Amino acid sequence: MAPLYQHFLLLLSILACLSAALKFEIQAQPSGVRPRCIRNFVSKDTLVVVTATVSGTKGDGQRVNILIRDGLGNDYGRPKNVVGESRTAFTSHADGAFDVCFENILDDGKHYGPTRVVELDVEIGADARDWNAIQAAEKLKPLEMELRRVEAITEEVVNEMEYLRRREQRLRDTNESTNERVKFFAIAVMVTLVAVGSWQVIYLRSYFRYVQVIQKWLDIC
Repeated sequence: MAPLYQHFLLLLSILACLSAALKFEIQAQPSGVRPRCIRNFVSKDTLVVVTATVSGTKGDGQRVNILIRDGLGNDYGRPKNVVGESRTAFTSHADGAFDVCFENILDDGKHYGPTRVVELDVEIGADARDWNAIQAAEKLKPLEMELRRVEAITEEVVNEMEYLRRREQRLRDTNESTNERVKFFAIAVMVTLVAVGSWQVIYLRSYFRYVQVIQKWLDIC
């Protein structure tokens, strides 16, 4: 029974710890061309590790630069002329999306050039922790380490669900408030239309009465 339980925990940890990995080519272009960006969502105060492996060699006429930033303007890293593996770790400052942008600058000034292959691995939260170092520091057994990892992932899932619940409640409150404002605005519009219509009827009746009086006076004269 114990080996089956261990295998289940191992399978659960493997499935839960899948990270966002991408592999793509980026063509060398002149400076100033819009970079290629990959976006991920992260919660506040969450550890993020961005690992980029870039092919090629320095001095081949290409320069791959990386920019890591979020939508609020926070800059988390700007590795320049990356060749081989580049690893950037940071803690997010706010809830929201962050971008990992790549640009491949062609040094000789041509309009197009060769390409480089980029392998991007983004690890967030529990996936970004160095569990081997934790296991060695706390002298944990493999099963204990897997339990710690599953516990950390479960805590992240609970926090994410709580964030989604708070966001849904905030959106619902905004929706209800908007509905109330629209209702009062519609009532105000209807009252205004009725008042304007009544004023127009009274004005036209007074106008025609005045015209009749003028016509009678002209007939007498």
